[in-house]
Amino acid sequence: MTVRDVASRLRAEARATNERRLLVLSGAGDAGLDAAREALDAADVAMADATLVGHRDALACEHVTPRDAGALLGTTREAVVYDAREECRPNALGRVTGAVDGGGLLVLVTPPLDEWSARRDRFDEGMAVPPFDRDDVAGRFRARLVATLRAHRGVAIVDVDTGTVADDGLTYPAPRLARREPSPPDEHAFPRAAYEACRTPDQVDAVHAFEALRDPGSAVVAEADRGRGKSSAAGIAAACLAEEGLDVLVTAPAFRSVRELYARAEDVCDRLDAEYDRSETTRLALADGGRVRFAKPPAAADLPGDPDVALVDEAAALPVRLLEAFLDAPRVAFTTTVHGYEGAGRGFDVRFRETLAGSDLDVADVRLDDPIRYAVGDPVEVWAFRALLLDARPPVDPLVADADPEACEYVALEQATLADDEHLLREAFGLLVAAHYRTEPDDLARLLDAPNLRVRALCHDGHVVAVCLLAREGGLDAETREAMYTGSRVKGNMLPDVLTSQLRDEAAAAPVGHRIVRIATHHAARSRGLGSALLDGVREEFREADWLGVGYGATPDLLSFWARNGFSTVHLSTTRNDTSGEYSAIMLDPLSERGEALAARHEAWFTERIAGVLADSLTDLDADVARAALAACDATPEPGLSDDRWRVVAGSAYGSAMYSVDPEPFRRLAVCALVREDAPALAAEGRDAVRRERLLVLKLLQCRPWDDVAEELGYHSTGQAMRAFGDALQPLCDAWGGDVAERERERHR
Repeated sequence: MTVRDVASRLRAEARATNERRLLVLSGAGDAGLDAAREALDAADVAMADATLVGHRDALACEHVTPRDAGALLGTTREAVVYDAREECRPNALGRVTGAVDGGGLLVLVTPPLDEWSARRDRFDEGMAVPPFDRDDVAGRFRARLVATLRAHRGVAIVDVDTGTVADDGLTYPAPRLARREPSPPDEHAFPRAAYEACRTPDQVDAVHAFEALRDPGSAVVAEADRGRGKSSAAGIAAACLAEEGLDVLVTAPAFRSVRELYARAEDVCDRLDAEYDRSETTRLALADGGRVRFAKPPAAADLPGDPDVALVDEAAALPVRLLEAFLDAPRVAFTTTVHGYEGAGRGFDVRFRETLAGSDLDVADVRLDDPIRYAVGDPVEVWAFRALLLDARPPVDPLVADADPEACEYVALEQATLADDEHLLREAFGLLVAAHYRTEPDDLARLLDAPNLRVRALCHDGHVVAVCLLAREGGLDAETREAMYTGSRVKGNMLPDVLTSQLRDEAAAAPVGHRIVRIATHHAARSRGLGSALLDGVREEFREADWLGVGYGATPDLLSFWARNGFSTVHLSTTRNDTSGEYSAIMLDPLSERGEALAARHEAWFTERIAGVLADSLTDLDADVARAALAACDATPEPGLSDDRWRVVAGSAYGSAMYSVDPEPFRRLAVCALVREDAPALAAEGRDAVRRERLLVLKLLQCRPWDDVAEELGYHSTGQAMRAFGDALQPLCDAWGGDVAERERERHR
């Protein structure tokens, strides 16, 4: 049997079942690409309907690189050829799989399968971070990938060097019932044309659910696996709402994610003969005033222009804090992927659902199960889910119901162990997916193969209840440190890179540390100290290192968590993350004398520069984030004020002196008050003390106008805010001002 025979039969069966089939062409040199060309011809796939993903434009069809495979999201192709010989990128593999239409072929061109795991490619080079090189990268992910290819139905494997057909990929399926045809619901508010644009009964149900958004105070959640048409349903609904004159604000992690949404919205407008214009800012503006516009998540969370409807697509890929902001919209809808190719953290299900249920919104839920582009039970989808662990889940809740630190065992989950134990791998990776919105298929390969990564866990009765992913960083030679200092990017050394290139500390990359990349606790066992217990185990195991570190999107709760576990703030980023909208915090926990020296100098410098940064780049930083970041800094800054400056400060605290004549000493005093553990309380009442700390941040450190400060903090007037400002200064003067402040106090008494 030839490649042409295999491809022809695979395509015939795929068409007959409206499923996809996978054809693996393994071999040396370019024989696999030559065979792919023959396979497409034999399968009657026109080059105009095919895409080649790879580093060489070797076929007469559309061509994209593996890194740009995201361009295929939202598109459908009769065939996609992935030339994975130079770079097998898991994210790209997931994306190209999703782009193949029912009846189509996914063609995977590989080296000889028995040799593939021992080869190193461009993706491996990305994991070869200093001081490691490419030879230190393992091949466990590809070994696992080959095993799944050989084990799953619907996968044909041909050795193009020998012409051997290891598996023809045919499944010989039994006859199936015809797909249910969609029809409009008996009663509907959206036009009938909208329902005629639906392709499955599930999609009809979803569009019908979106009708609730015609009324203020409503929320809709549409949940589905990829390829079920949830974004298309949202686009149909958005067009109907805009046709009624409503302003619909759409957001997603990237605009490419909503291209299908806009395509379907335009299709419905055409069906309704609704006039519309497209623009870069509005995207879709109807003649009668309705519109469907797009904004990136951080900007959209502010609800610019007061939209009538906020529509959050791919909500599972956004942090919970950002999702909560959309609940202020008059009407809101969320579409969320159950098993995603681009990160599918279950923060939406586990944490946000409770917040949504507790809101004043009337919530309607709808789930789409029937695939749009291919039949239920498609073997290529089943294979992709297993190969990329798209359906990985933590242990079920009852298995960890009794977990606490005393009942758990600290376990080093070695990469070889995870590769050999599918159950353990699924639990550990599933917990990372559940807890973090950015976990993606690439992370699976890194977890198994990256030489700088370690996985540590707490296990309860053999089940993973908490997991930590660590990256070894630092320990770089003088030449590499100099290159980093002068602007070169050094892979896999995030914290040394920031401390060296941004903060100009060339020696920072010499000590060896371990950065905590991710840490996750099972949602059914939170608030029991498991995360802290896991960090204690990590600290004990890696005590020979110089430091532990972490970098993350800063929130008050997270800053407090890391501070409680011995980490100290040394840096706040000055730009927001495009997806989360958060500023990042970097914290260190020193483990050795070298680590102590590194942390001490950066803690001290952080307290010296933070006032200027808050007054400039971080003027929009949330005051509670600033308070928590300062409180988490393990430094003891001194006011260091001259007698003249103490008289100005004390005069403002006790009398009529004006802080505006010399704000700098007030700012230094505010930093001391917010950082030092021995700082006096700013007020007897705990709640008022918090407000006064916010006052110091907003007025002294971020230099906000008095009127804005008073309004934000709930003071009745600007005068009341000014008096509270003086009251907050008094205990600081009493504690640190000495005789100068005391004399000033007595003069004004």
